[in-house]
Amino acid sequence: MAPEPIDWAAIVADPRFQLLHRRKTRFLAGLMVFSVAYFFLLPIGAVLYPGFYRLPVFGAVNVGLLLAFSEFVMAWLIAALYLRRANREFDRLSEAINAEILVRHRQRGAA
Repeated sequence: MAPEPIDWAAIVADPRFQLLHRRKTRFLAGLMVFSVAYFFLLPIGAVLYPGFYRLPVFGAVNVGLLLAFSEFVMAWLIAALYLRRANREFDRLSEAINAEILVRHRQRGAA
């Protein structure tokens, strides 16, 4: 006997799912805007302020190189920030929704 299909429309209509989706979308949109702005800081700044980007910091390393390398660090920091938020908030909300869905799904299957 095939298991009952999951009612995806009910999941999407669940206020907790909608809350999770809104919070996650808002957080990810903010991270995306920040990361895109930070990414374009390098090429736009290099065009508008080439003298500043050529300023030596130490040895052959200049401000432009430091900013370019900081892009890698920033990508890891953004990933860590998302991971932290997901572990603290998003996963908790989704686990509560999943637990209820599984209970309902098993009850329908047993009936």
